[in-house]
Amino acid sequence: MMFREERENKTNQAWNNLYQRLQEDGLLEQSVEVSGRRMFLTPRTLKWVASVAVLLLCGISVYWLHNAASTPLDRLALKNEKGNPTLVNTFEDGSTVYLSEQASLEYPVHFAKNERTVFLKGDAYFEVSGNPERPFIIETKAAFIKVIGTKFNVKSKNEAAFSLSVRSGIVKVISKKNGESTDVRAGQTVCLKADKLQTMQTRDYEQFNSYLKYIHFKDQTLSNVVRMINETTDSVQLKLAPELGDRLLTVTFSNDSPYTMAELICMALNLQLSQQQNIIYITQQK
Repeated sequence: MMFREERENKTNQAWNNLYQRLQEDGLLEQSVEVSGRRMFLTPRTLKWVASVAVLLLCGISVYWLHNAASTPLDRLALKNEKGNPTLVNTFEDGSTVYLSEQASLEYPVHFAKNERTVFLKGDAYFEVSGNPERPFIIETKAAFIKVIGTKFNVKSKNEAAFSLSVRSGIVKVISKKNGESTDVRAGQTVCLKADKLQTMQTRDYEQFNSYLKYIHFKDQTLSNVVRMINETTDSVQLKLAPELGDRLLTVTFSNDSPYTMAELICMALNLQLSQQQNIIYITQQK
């Protein structure tokens, strides 16, 4: 929508400049309606104007084709199909998104210096790294979401079903419909009903962990994978040898216990597993 409006503004400005040029040169006689303006052109001017118009439109087309072609180079896209496990992605700032099935996300190759903006369609859980000087902004079809650093779940499969539940921190939600905004705190959920933002206490806390039941990690650091596993259980905790944190892992878990997940990690990376009471240790092979 923003691109369409910008294109129309550029086109209207070009016609205005052309009209002013013709008026200054005294070439306005015959009446013609152009973009809401009535222009008066002499017959000898019509051919010249047509040529200019063709060049103008060609120039605009080239400009937008160039920008359309360059967009994929500037942005990255994630898309998760129906029936697929949760897709995990870690951004350059350390923030993480858990993308549900039938959801998609667009984000820049590099975030801007003053903000971190992504575009979401569907449901996703976010863990945003704190940075007061670079707020994290998520644009959905129904609302803008602005955070400094927090954990929250977004449901945005369609405009009418938008909701957001905060696990920790504070999240600002701004309705696209009327500009209404509200701050949502830990333990609260905001929903969009009848074009109004309504805040209530969160009842479904299982929604935060549901993303981790069937999950796919692609080229994620082992430290991130272990951290995410530890968030799903209090009975045992995985402890990773410090020198292994940057190892990359691609793996899928499906309702596996923490111990089974640790076993799969060790098999994939040729590591060693041991357990003492409620701590599972992952270390280098001796």
